[in-house]
Amino acid sequence: MRSLQAPSPVPEVCVIIAARDAADTIAVAIASALRQPEVAEVIVVDDASADRTGAVAAAADDGSGRLKLIRLAGNLGPAGARNLAVAAATAPLLCILDADDYFLDGRLARLLSAPRTWDLIADDIVMVRGREAASAAGLVTGPGRPQRLTLAAFVVGNIPRPGAYRRELGFLKPIIRRDFLERQGLRYDARLRLGEDYALYVEALAAGAVFSVTEPCGYVAVERSNSLSAQHRTDDLAALLAFDDAMLGRPGLAPDACAALRAHRAATAKRWQHRRVLDRRRTQGYAAALTELLGAPLAWRHILSVTLAAKRARRVPAPAPDRESGPRLLLGPERRLEPAG
Repeated sequence: MRSLQAPSPVPEVCVIIAARDAADTIAVAIASALRQPEVAEVIVVDDASADRTGAVAAAADDGSGRLKLIRLAGNLGPAGARNLAVAAATAPLLCILDADDYFLDGRLARLLSAPRTWDLIADDIVMVRGREAASAAGLVTGPGRPQRLTLAAFVVGNIPRPGAYRRELGFLKPIIRRDFLERQGLRYDARLRLGEDYALYVEALAAGAVFSVTEPCGYVAVERSNSLSAQHRTDDLAALLAFDDAMLGRPGLAPDACAALRAHRAATAKRWQHRRVLDRRRTQGYAAALTELLGAPLAWRHILSVTLAAKRARRVPAPAPDRESGPRLLLGPERRLEPAG
């Protein structure tokens, strides 16, 4: 009698990795994607790296013919690089992986086992520092009962809380139906060098996307102080403000979504004003910075809290590597999503 075997997974996912100066991490990211049986292709866009990112990425090929490498002569930023990968993709499902993150084995199988009622689906992210990686699998529970994000809940979930771990929902890395993007004419906003994920998900939700979020399935993000998401240039924040303004001008948004966008814009405006004060101090001195600050009374409280937090951080010594607190979840137990409707 022939033994019955489980059917092989359908390779239907394109993993997109935009990389710039990621030679130290890109091989781990690529290998983790190629180990997923559901992956039909991995598209790496080397965004004009100054290091050996392209060579290391090419060397990570497993010989299956699934790895595609696009090398750029000029830097486009994460949004532009991902758009090139989307255009080159042939698989029906798109999955974003940052060049310094990785998948645990079985991540896509667990995530795709959830009911396919979604246009985007993401799992809670396991956040680690270097020495914590070995224990990341201990937080993986599988999809559980997916919860649906509303536009208002998503936008509110992207307002950072000073003095707390960053838990913005824009960090989520979903699987996205490519046909949804095509029908809605959506792509990453190439004008954004900060918040490009936030902007795409906001536009998708405003267009009626079903965005499901599950318990952790195995996306691991390595926390680094020099990551692009931790660097906020003044112009980057100004572009994010302009995006919120454009969304607020869009007709037909629900009142709770408009209120959330206004709150997000106000929080971003405080960060933008803080950067303007720092820019003036660096280029013109303390007197010019004080003049800038006096013209932004709504930002005073934010600037004061950030400054005090930075001073406290300098006084407290960094923990020894063997005393790290261990991996954590992006959403965490104190920020549980509520099922929609």
